[in-house]
Amino acid sequence: MKLRDSVIIVTGSATGLGSAIIKQVAAKGARVVINYTKSEKEAHETEAVCDYLGVESILCKADVSVDEDCRRMADLCMEKWGRIDGLVNNAARSVFANSKDLDALDGQQFMDVYSVNVVGAYQMTRAAAPHMKAGGDGSIVNVSSISALTGAGSSIAYVA
Repeated sequence: MKLRDSVIIVTGSATGLGSAIIKQVAAKGARVVINYTKSEKEAHETEAVCDYLGVESILCKADVSVDEDCRRMADLCMEKWGRIDGLVNNAARSVFANSKDLDALDGQQFMDVYSVNVVGAYQMTRAAAPHMKAGGDGSIVNVSSISALTGAGSSIAYVA
């Protein structure tokens, strides 16, 4: 995929791997949507890097576990640039709990993690895909964790 002048949404992109992805694609000339839920300060710091690199960006506070937020993020992108060329489903949530203790997480905690890590990627893909298809092309990358293969991680919900 040619990145110069492309339009890329990266979920969970205020910190960590998501922020690093934003900075890398921005350095190659992509316009980007920086998504966050709680890390507003860090989102602005990531935006400042994009400004320094001379690329356009949108800051979007949105929770990928909420379908309307996913659709709003895709719509913001379309309103500003008229297309979506790439989506990186990076947003993730975890709750630290001993995986040997099944009572360490309650059902709601499990569902909260699952809603972001699994359902969120589906909902964001569903929100962006029609715009990508209309543009004739597009790429979607789903970020995962080695925990999915090892069964070890911060909690049973995270490795599900």
